[in-house]
Amino acid sequence: MFKIYFALFTLFLPLLNANVLQKAIDDAPVGSILKLPAGVYKGSIVINKPLTIIGKEDGVVIDGEGNGTVIKVKSSYVTLKNLKIIGSGDRHENIDAAITISEAKQCEISNCVIDDCLFGIDMQMVSNSIVSNNKITSKDFDLGLRGDGLRLWYSNDNIIKKNSLINSRDMVVWYSHGNTIEENFGEHCRYSLHFMYAGKNHVINNRYQYNSVGIFFMYSKDTIATGNFIKSSLGATGMGIGFKEVTNFTIKNNTVLYCAQGLYIDRSPFEPETNNWIEDNKILYNAEAMHFHSLSEDNIIKNNVIMGNIEDVVNDGMSSKTYNNDISENYWDNYEGFDQNNDNIGDTPHKVYRYADQLWIHNPDVKFFYGSPVISLLNFLAKLAPFSKPLFLFEDAKPIVKIEG
Repeated sequence: MFKIYFALFTLFLPLLNANVLQKAIDDAPVGSILKLPAGVYKGSIVINKPLTIIGKEDGVVIDGEGNGTVIKVKSSYVTLKNLKIIGSGDRHENIDAAITISEAKQCEISNCVIDDCLFGIDMQMVSNSIVSNNKITSKDFDLGLRGDGLRLWYSNDNIIKKNSLINSRDMVVWYSHGNTIEENFGEHCRYSLHFMYAGKNHVINNRYQYNSVGIFFMYSKDTIATGNFIKSSLGATGMGIGFKEVTNFTIKNNTVLYCAQGLYIDRSPFEPETNNWIEDNKILYNAEAMHFHSLSEDNIIKNNVIMGNIEDVVNDGMSSKTYNNDISENYWDNYEGFDQNNDNIGDTPHKVYRYADQLWIHNPDVKFFYGSPVISLLNFLAKLAPFSKPLFLFEDAKPIVKIEG
């Protein structure tokens, strides 16, 4: 009897260990649609043909069991929908992810939940694809040790829309062009959106809050960011929108509030005889509305509402000539002029100088006394009867007096 049981066990052991989903994928004809019923399916699957996998009801879970990447897509025309994907490995050098797509086009990942995966969706050389309505969370590691929730690397002309990244690390767009990134949500991440060497992207109506950095653009050009809402970037240098060596950017109709630095501008625009346009934004209740670092000239800064910030403009570079930017027709809540002809344009320019209260810019230890009676007194005396020449930062020749609407 024992021999019979042992023989039966030995016969069925390969079936017990088999990856049923992988076998179904391998056996399916090209272009098949696999509709999965609720249940837990073993991960570490590879899709190397055009195929659709859909969870036909809630409760379809693909579990990587803590090993490697859960789903690898190595084909164009692959669709994954309504799946819960969990349990990737934790090796950064292997980019262990929930889903990796490589060298593909016209794929779709939508309505998936990704949890307990080091990286979320990793796109490598992917084009003309859609990633939408996914909820992505990393492993419960320290912030810097989590993987990126979404990664685009050499991936062009994709639509990234209505995804939620919470407790992940970054969403990165590197060497990737022509993508639309729209209506996504990021919370408790590091960089909720980070660009590098990327161009002609559209960043529209995203909402980011409680991240270290909202949106940071680096070494990029020809991009439009409009309608984004960025709130409460965390830390002493928490940043709303940052620019480093970027050219021909349009930053319009965004709202940035409750950050340490609303806009951070570093050597931008980078290419000579070019501009960036910063227009119609609301920069509200930040420690610093605009922080200029290094040589940053020829930005066109118009029609913005700059209100409730502790400092409107900070210039930490001795060689940075803030006054070489075109700054006009902005609303400044601390403008001290009049509008006698009621055209809503101030009769005198709004001039901004750096007085004693900004000594901390070059000596951070002084910031301990920021707002103290002694600094306030020095600042008042410097304005009333200057004992040293204040540093002229810029002027808005046509300041708006009242906010309309």
